[in-house]
Amino acid sequence: MNESRHESSSLPPAPPVPEPVPSPGPVPASPEVRAAERDAAAGGRLTSVALVIGGIISLQFGASVAVLLFPRAGALGVVTLRLVVAALVLMTVCRPRMRGHTRGDWATVLAFGVALVAMNSLFYEAIDRIPLGAAVTLEFMGPLVLSVVTARRALSLLWASLALGGVALLGREGFDGLDPLGAGLALAAGALWAAYILLSSRAGQRFPQADGLALAMSVAAVLSLPLGIAIAGTALLDPVTIGLGAAVALLSSVTPYTLELLALRKLPASGFAVMMSLEPAAGALAGFLVLHQSLGWAETVAIGLVVLASVGAVRSTSGGGKS
Repeated sequence: MNESRHESSSLPPAPPVPEPVPSPGPVPASPEVRAAERDAAAGGRLTSVALVIGGIISLQFGASVAVLLFPRAGALGVVTLRLVVAALVLMTVCRPRMRGHTRGDWATVLAFGVALVAMNSLFYEAIDRIPLGAAVTLEFMGPLVLSVVTARRALSLLWASLALGGVALLGREGFDGLDPLGAGLALAAGALWAAYILLSSRAGQRFPQADGLALAMSVAAVLSLPLGIAIAGTALLDPVTIGLGAAVALLSSVTPYTLELLALRKLPASGFAVMMSLEPAAGALAGFLVLHQSLGWAETVAIGLVVLASVGAVRSTSGGGKS
């Protein structure tokens, strides 16, 4: 017993427990890191701008092909061809996942689809009654109002005013003697265009890639089928009509809507809305280059105004947050 006590008493004392070292706080980013982040953000915005411009160009070529289809299938028949072909292409390419979505996700898809079919139907019915330039100008009032309503900087009002002056100047010759119904349809299409911008942005946030667009396009195609079949009938089965309809779908629906959805993930809705002022300007330039339609001083000034407004809107949103 004494021997055991001697052995235990000769054990070294336990080492002291070290006190916990407080964790360091967040290390502020170096100037180089902050500069890299700013460059990455600027690059993302420039990419978004390029996507929007690409969508605008594609849409203008698609509109020129759609005009050839009007005598064959009527305005609503062309809308049906556009949406059905676009839905088939997007569903095949995207293969969106059907499960695991919330009620809010499906509500967004449904609203997006309704906006797509209504916007296209109203606009095509409008250009069946009034000149294209006047219809595009009136339709742009929707995105323009959206840019003003969502603006958070006083400078955005300047860009919106420039865009308004430009599109009004560009369409001044087409406003005389407009069919009231056609003008009303174009304005209604503009309101749905504004809704499309907001819903496209929301779908891009809720769904990966272009899955939300593919699902919404399918909803729009199903909704458009009854009227399209009732008006166009067997004309929708004509091979030439189907071929032209497929071209219109790719140029006017699949390409621009996909590019715009991707752009809206980094570009604020207000800036995107004012960039849409390039639509009538692009139409005027396409008429000059492709159809050899001359541009007067008023049209040239108008194009300059809308381009300046678009560039200014994008730059004013680059400081973070909505403009």
